[in-house]
Amino acid sequence: MTHSACKGITPDDPRFAELDAFIQDGRASADFLIAVLHKAQQLFGYLPEEVQRHVAAKLGLPPSEVYGVVTFYNYFTLTPVGKYPINVCMGTACYVQGAGRILSLFERELGIQPGQVTPDGLFSLEVCRCLGACGLAPVVTVAGEVHGKMTESAALKLVAELRERAAAEQAEAGKAVATVGGEAQ
Repeated sequence: MTHSACKGITPDDPRFAELDAFIQDGRASADFLIAVLHKAQQLFGYLPEEVQRHVAAKLGLPPSEVYGVVTFYNYFTLTPVGKYPINVCMGTACYVQGAGRILSLFERELGIQPGQVTPDGLFSLEVCRCLGACGLAPVVTVAGEVHGKMTESAALKLVAELRERAAAEQAEAGKAVATVGGEAQ
């Protein structure tokens, strides 16, 4: 399970125990730094200083080495991302086909700029240079899923569908919490 918000991480956070189990399962060496960072980002949603220091200590590395790897690879992020990270391709083909308008629409609809997360933690917005899907321009990805030939109306529909999905998941989670021992409370 990916956790997108990671505010106030404390040493007793149960995600550290899960990360430690991953490391102890044969990955307790510097050779596995990238794999461990991938797991850490999967668990925490991003790689804040607390997580990087923990990884460094567990692998016997200086924190500066961990930070160097985190900042070198584009996959890793130092800032939180939303449950639905939206990336708008601004490569030449996408830009010519209207990616700027799509980006502006997302900014208005979500009330955030690239590099930010919505207050509810549902969406984050990023811009990238090229997704390598130029034939589908303009292209947007949401949580890694490619959406090609994006239009402004399709972008609005996509945001609405994701909000509905999140609301349904939240309602379902609420039902599960309200049910104890198979009986509704």
